[in-house]
Order: sequence, then C-alpha cells, then structure tokens
Amino acid sequence: MTDDMTMREVKGRSPWVDARRRFVRNKASLGGLVALILIAIIALFGDSIAVWSNEEIDFNVMGQAYELGGPSIENGHYFGTDDLGRDLYSRTLQGTRISLMVGIVGSFIAVVVGTLYGATSGYVGGRTDQAMMRLVDILLSVPFMFVVILLLVMFGRSLVMLFLGIGLISWLNMARIVRGQTLSLKHKEFVEAARATGVAPFTIILRHIVPNLLGIVAVYATLLVPEMILIESFISFLGLGVQEPLTSLGALISEGAKTIYYGTIWQLGFPLLFFVVTLFAFFFVGDGLRDAFDPKDR
Repeated sequence: MTDDMTMREVKGRSPWVDARRRFVRNKASLGGLVALILIAIIALFGDSIAVWSNEEIDFNVMGQAYELGGPSIENGHYFGTDDLGRDLYSRTLQGTRISLMVGIVGSFIAVVVGTLYGATSGYVGGRTDQAMMRLVDILLSVPFMFVVILLLVMFGRSLVMLFLGIGLISWLNMARIVRGQTLSLKHKEFVEAARATGVAPFTIILRHIVPNLLGIVAVYATLLVPEMILIESFISFLGLGVQEPLTSLGALISEGAKTIYYGTIWQLGFPLLFFVVTLFAFFFVGDGLRDAFDPKDR
C-alpha cells in the first residue's frame, strides 16, 4: 500500500496536462473557446434552418430594405435583407465561413513556413543564419498591406491568391520567434545526443527542435488568426478581397456602413457582431494559451 502511494506521488505529469488544467481554470479563455465553438457550429450548420439562400433575391423587399427588409421570422429573413433583397442571415453565415477560412488557412501557411524557416536558421547558425535573418529584415521593411494589395491586383482577386498573399508574408515574425527559441534549444542534451549519433540536421529539426516549439507556435498561431481576419476584412472593406457572389464579414461590414444612414442598422449590426465576437474569442483563447504554456508570470 505504501509503495503504491509512493509511486503515485513520484509519478510526474505531462507539461501538456498541466497546461490544459491552467487553461481550463482561466474562465475568460474557456469562455472564448466556447464562443468560438458556437460560432463555428452556427457558421457550418446554420444554413439548415435558413429559408433563403445567400444568392436568392426576395423581390418583395428588393430596393425597400428600410421599409420592408428588417429582421423578421415570418418571412424567413432572421437578420433582415441587404439593399438587393438578399437574405442577410445566410450571407452572414457565408461571410463568417470565409473569414474563418482565410484566418485559419493563412495562419497555417504562416506557421508552417515561419516555423521551418526560423528553426533552420537558428539551428544552422553562422553566416547562413545571418543571411536568412537579413532577408527577413528586408521583407519586414516592405509595407505588408501594399504587397498583398499588389498581388491581388496583379494576379487576380481570388481566394487562393488571398490565402497565399496573406500567409506567405505573415510568416516573418513567426520565423524570428522560432529562430530565437531554436538558439536556446540547439545546445540541449537531447539535441547534442541526436547529433552525436549521426542524425541528419533536417531530421533533428523536425523530430527534436520543432516538437519542443509547439507550445509557442500554438500560442502565436491562435493570435495570428484574428490578425489574418482583420487583414482580410480591411482588404474586403476596400473592395479588393472576396468578390461576389462570395462574401466575407469585412465585405458585409463595408456594405452595411454605406447604408446605415438610411436606418438599416441591421445590415451593419449582425456582421459586426459576429466579427467582434470572433476576434475577442480568439484573443481570449490566445491569452489563455500563453498563460497556460508560460506560467512564470502567474
């Protein structure tokens, strides 16, 4: 009996288990995660209760949004309609899906490229590291938004180009963060042991360096998603992002801002509500992950 109790006391816990427990104790972060899950469920499955599709026009309210196009359960326009008579509920769900897709895919590209680039630079070191980091510094000096807009104008306004334009430029800060962490990991015992046994450098990076960076990468990726959504929304607000018949929260907010003076506040209010809740939820989750993986300040 005593030996069993001693074994339970000696047995350690995984850092991931500790991080999960700290995250669950953070009520703001847990609330943000619940909000994100609810928004994702609504965006993915909310169309099942929609009466109108996102492209279908209700000719009874077309051009009369102020008088007849307000939110109504009777006619199936739960969030009202836009000026063309299209259902704002379906368009808000579509816009949420597009914005989340841009944020997640763009962040995924930035995380993959930035992690591999920064880990390689930090592990190799020397002149190679200096050259790779100077390239990052040069790219950081170029106005980010200008480059994205230029790519969209030159190669067409498509979702693929939007993903690539945002993701392939947003990896720069990730590369610098990962490179700094790699410099502190490359001289650890487990890395030295792998190097002594003849493991290839790239294999060491993938199997030993990158897995030990997952905590920092997860935190930064969570904070990067709302940044991607903000960038996409700003580009769509300018009219250079997602094009019809597709839409995004940024495009819907832009359309609603143009007509709010006519009293159609729902055209701005509902997309803006989804936009703000999504951003705050991601920020809360990101802050919670940061505190969970790095509890030194707590």
